[in-house]
Amino acid sequence: MRRNLLKKALAGLLSAALLSLPALAAESKQPAAWAVSQIADSYALGLVDDDYASYIQQPLTTDQLEKMTGIVADKLALLELDQRTADTAGLVVDTTRGGVMNALYQEAAAYDLPGVDGSPVAFLTGLGVVQGDGASLAQDRACTYVEAMVMANRLILAVYDQQDAGSKGLLWKATNGDNTLYLLGTIHLDRDNVYPLHKSVRDAIQASEEVIFELDLNDQEGIALLQSLQSYQDGTTLADHISPELYQRVQAASVALGKGANGLDSYKPWALAAALSNLSMQDSTTSVNAMAIDSYVNAAAVNSGKAIGAVETYAFQGGIFDGLSPAYQESYLDSSLAVFEKSLSGSDSDTTSSEADEILQLQNELLTAMFTAWKDRDPEAFAKVYNKSAIINSTDELNSKLFTERDPGMIQAAANYLETEGSHTYFMAVGAGHMVDPGGIVSGLQELGYTVELVP
Repeated sequence: MRRNLLKKALAGLLSAALLSLPALAAESKQPAAWAVSQIADSYALGLVDDDYASYIQQPLTTDQLEKMTGIVADKLALLELDQRTADTAGLVVDTTRGGVMNALYQEAAAYDLPGVDGSPVAFLTGLGVVQGDGASLAQDRACTYVEAMVMANRLILAVYDQQDAGSKGLLWKATNGDNTLYLLGTIHLDRDNVYPLHKSVRDAIQASEEVIFELDLNDQEGIALLQSLQSYQDGTTLADHISPELYQRVQAASVALGKGANGLDSYKPWALAAALSNLSMQDSTTSVNAMAIDSYVNAAAVNSGKAIGAVETYAFQGGIFDGLSPAYQESYLDSSLAVFEKSLSGSDSDTTSSEADEILQLQNELLTAMFTAWKDRDPEAFAKVYNKSAIINSTDELNSKLFTERDPGMIQAAANYLETEGSHTYFMAVGAGHMVDPGGIVSGLQELGYTVELVP
């Protein structure tokens, strides 16, 4: 029944890191070396996209500056700060370094911020957006894209930090002797203006020597294995495994996604179902990069030279989905496709029923409530909305595999880090469904005698 899709989707969204990967895989690119520390936030905020390697070192254009300042304006507006009438007459806005500083200052000057009454240079240097003074700022020189990106990113983060704002996340701190393990329950999605993350989350990542995930998102062999599990390797195609009626709907979805009529033929039902569910869960605030929270943490960790660990393997987690019965996979695809069809703007497909309408509305309401609790660092509100008990006590084929068969291993993995000899600080980011009860990591570690407290 299609109503069961919601339980499937929410269960997967907070339990399986496979869902945080770009839909059906993507390549990664190396950033400019000196701006590495800024790339994760810039990408999450939409200041750069997947093609940034082709333009990041090039001179900034007027259109790019306009788009960049628009992102800054939108993010500052979300803070709902007291507004002011700014005197910006005489400020020259162009694509020189000084012109970019003036453009960014104008966005901040619309609000009653400390130091905003001073000059653009004084205000921006005071926040650390630009470093140096006088001639060292090279205000007359043409600004490169990467220089403007760094200034815009620093401005957003500085103002948010000044206001103690940003998404706090479900972040706990576990300790054992001289060992510390930060625990972040993630949501494998980018929506509801989740970025930027609060300084406490960013600082915890930077304070850690190793960052651990469900899967190593940098494991190219693992990703290749996932791709092989997602697609048929025996000469058959999707049309050989699902009903003709469902296959025709997949064909239409493939065209809508710009992949052509047969563009999805090689993929298995479970892979398409997960990808379509993910797409239907995005909203108007999802950036062009659709950077799931796990992907952000991974980028921040890798760009800072942190060691990367993983609790599970692609073979194990991929096998959970690939081992689903054919009937379940077809039902999963049917349900996911129905909601995806309804989520398409202006869709009038006959296959989108009133039930799909209801599910899509309820899905959006629940996701917004979960993200609100997540951003407020309110695990009680989150657990109430998520209702893990209902998920693991259902008869759904997938749910027990996602939680009851995996939570104990995650608890043990966390305990192993806390038992490491010496003095260490670690950061573990796994789906929030694994953190909350029943059977969650937080209570599991507490039952083992470790101190686990919500980060204030």
